Amino acid sequence: MPGVHIRAQPCLTWEALGKPWRHVGLGSATLWGAGSGGGLRAGVHSPDWGFGCPPPQPQPWQLPARPLRSGGLVLLKVKAKVRRYLRERATVPVLFASTVRRHPDKTALIFEGTDTRWTFRQLDGYSSSVANFLQARGLAPGDVAALFMENRNEFVGLWLGMAKLGVEAALINTNLRRDALRHCLTTSRARALIFGSEMAAAVCEIHASLDPSLSLLCCGSWEPSAVPTGTEHLDPLLDAAPKHLPSRPDKGFTDKLFYIYTSGTTGMPKAAIVVHSRYYRMAALVYYGFRMRPDDIIYDCLPLYHSAGNIVGIGQCLIHGMTVVIRKKFSASRFWDDCIKYNCTIVQYIGELCRYLLNQPPREAETQHQVAEFYGATECNCSLGNFDSQVGACGFNSRILSFVYPIRLVRVNEDTMELIRGPDGVCIPCQPGEPGQLVGRIIQQDPLRRFDGYLNQGANNKKIAKDVFKKGDQAYLSGDVLVMDELGYLYFRDRTGDTFRWKGENVSTTEVEGTLSRLLDMADVAVYGVEVPGTEGRAGMAAVASPAGTCDLEHFAQVLEKELPLYARPIFLRFLPELHKTGTYKLLKTELRKEGFDPAVVKDPLFYLDARQGRYVPLDRQAYTRIQARGREAVICPPRPSEGPWAMPDQSKPGLAPPAQGAGPSLHDCQVTHCRPPTRPAEVFCESHLSRLAFWAGGSRGSGVSRTPSG
Repeated sequence: MPGVHIRAQPCLTWEALGKPWRHVGLGSATLWGAGSGGGLRAGVHSPDWGFGCPPPQPQPWQLPARPLRSGGLVLLKVKAKVRRYLRERATVPVLFASTVRRHPDKTALIFEGTDTRWTFRQLDGYSSSVANFLQARGLAPGDVAALFMENRNEFVGLWLGMAKLGVEAALINTNLRRDALRHCLTTSRARALIFGSEMAAAVCEIHASLDPSLSLLCCGSWEPSAVPTGTEHLDPLLDAAPKHLPSRPDKGFTDKLFYIYTSGTTGMPKAAIVVHSRYYRMAALVYYGFRMRPDDIIYDCLPLYHSAGNIVGIGQCLIHGMTVVIRKKFSASRFWDDCIKYNCTIVQYIGELCRYLLNQPPREAETQHQVAEFYGATECNCSLGNFDSQVGACGFNSRILSFVYPIRLVRVNEDTMELIRGPDGVCIPCQPGEPGQLVGRIIQQDPLRRFDGYLNQGANNKKIAKDVFKKGDQAYLSGDVLVMDELGYLYFRDRTGDTFRWKGENVSTTEVEGTLSRLLDMADVAVYGVEVPGTEGRAGMAAVASPAGTCDLEHFAQVLEKELPLYARPIFLRFLPELHKTGTYKLLKTELRKEGFDPAVVKDPLFYLDARQGRYVPLDRQAYTRIQARGREAVICPPRPSEGPWAMPDQSKPGLAPPAQGAGPSLHDCQVTHCRPPTRPAEVFCESHLSRLAFWAGGSRGSGVSRTPSG
């Protein structure tokens, strides 16, 4: 989960750094991809401070800059604490109890949607009532309960309460529907499903196929006719439950805490195991590496079913006592207003959030900031941190003392992405400047080096390679291609394998291929990601072995809305007579990927998804030119209001009239009848309108931050 941390620096200029601003700002992708890419620690001095004259008095959210720590010192500090908690068999609820004792009446969580504020004492009481209620219903340590709801304070209290009892929470992606949702519930072996009232329709769709013994509990507004038969209203049940701390379960630092679902490399979403030690070290590395303080206030608009929002964000509250402002879904138009309203000093982001902010009109709150980034993934053991502000890098590892943190870039076949081995059978390490797959040596006895994997053992086998550093060892395969320079700084390049990244999500090509093939009368389908100017990640493209005229594309687009989450729906379609395969019947995608969607190269019929019309339309030369010139604003629109990890809840739907005059443009303007181009070039934003807030961005791997914005 790459990330960025930004601190205000009221008097620092680019000239003071000895570098022109255009070389270190957005043009170098410092902010653009949250996560897997460039970082810097710098501010931009604006003559009018974004307000008009003279410099205003410092506000609560204008903090002095704090130097970032050395990566080595951070690692040693976290290692020492991990060893201590390992001896003490500490757990996240135990660490949280210590936080509650330090400041019980301090605000822990603020839900922006209703302005509801919970103190640490209130969060403790709510989570204890959850634990006592579930215990009374017969759940015991080691059981699983699924959680399927949008961001709010209760989300944190529910999984924390489960952890107090020793019940493992399965955090379900709210974008999932039908087969994928059913799969997650089934594979987790959950005994209970707690869902938000806003997710009732999705649960109703699969209710008939669920295990009859699965308990259904609805949290939030209550409408009996809108929920499946047999569902109970959770809120009054928790009000009646005891608030005392339940007896501590027999759980230790390396035992399971919860599951986070990831697309992985193949098939349906996989449940990545998060143990207590992993939760702690992910939160702690960011906290100590970026010198956060207990009095910081974090703005968290990321999905809490992801590790970025729930571990790197909420973890600072539970473990370090910071206040976290939770937003239901990201809103570009409300972003700065929220941060100022709640005096936020740190913001976390992933994916294209900065690009969305860039496309907003200039705001007086955008002036100065400080950036730092990190790289990682929910299940990986090779996280990286850019703790000394090397521009463009997502991390560093010493080339001289590489044994201290055993990670490596190894050579892979560009077409098959298979590991390349030497005569001795050991993987060949990359030289400086040579791209390779990032791997991390697995040492199960070390909480910082262990690989906890997935519930599905078969999925684990695909993420582990043998004889990587030396004969007989094992290493975790990240699935990401990076490049290391001569000093040891690492720079993100691309995703590998059967996934591509889009809208902050890893999209499984195998899963999408299976769905499309079923909808297209079992035709051969190859799904892959293609680059689109002005966007992060790769847009989905599907090559179908079928004549274009035999498919009702309008009906096909309508069915896809029900079958796949928005981020997984292919943006481009290509129809061709047949798909070439290997001798083992694997689809050959290399040439398809290289040809992309250029009608001058591809002579087969091409179509693209016009989000304003909600259907696929022919991709001719004119449309291609428009896409190349305007990128995302041309066709690649943000998620609809009810979908996507950061969709806004209050936006117009496609085809409706534009927002009222004076309401201001929003993140989803290109989803309504008008489509707004960028308001200004990236250089202007970079030079004069950067944030005064502390900005800390975290996110998933492979978000393409090495690419520069098109403006």
